[in-house]
Amino acid sequence: MSDNKPDNTTEPLGKNMMTIAWIIAIGLATWIFGGIEDRQNNPNQSPLSSKNNQQIIVELTQNRYGHYVVNGTVNGKAVTFILDTGATDVAIPGELENYLQLERGYAVDVYTANGTAKAYLSKINYIEIGDIKLDHVRASINPSMEGKEILLGMAALKQLEFRQKGKRLTLIQTL
Repeated sequence: MSDNKPDNTTEPLGKNMMTIAWIIAIGLATWIFGGIEDRQNNPNQSPLSSKNNQQIIVELTQNRYGHYVVNGTVNGKAVTFILDTGATDVAIPGELENYLQLERGYAVDVYTANGTAKAYLSKINYIEIGDIKLDHVRASINPSMEGKEILLGMAALKQLEFRQKGKRLTLIQTL
């Protein structure tokens, strides 16, 4: 006598494969949309430079919040800058101090959007944004500053000419 019951031995395998497929799909979507969000926050992840005989020019695009955020280096270490013409120094969050191998100098009071804070004077050997290189830049290490973005203040920006038009900012270094 033959039993006409279906063979259910592959059913658990099919459910497991479907679960794995969904996990992979969700992981891929997270990765893709995370990259889009990163580019919206920092559209200048790989800033391009152009050179002529007398100038190095780097063009930046505003992010979706109207800020100019750009990747660069401090003493050869990869960082993210937020350009801030209202900041006197290059303001470095305390959590980046060891990574950048910076030394604390004198303690000073700094005036931030969140009030007064204690910071420590420091010196950066060089900053790079694209092909622009700024040497011997005054900085301050701010242990209470959150995040990993460095505020690129006037201690660095005064070495450059910059022009804004629309949603573009042009940095120009005269050689």
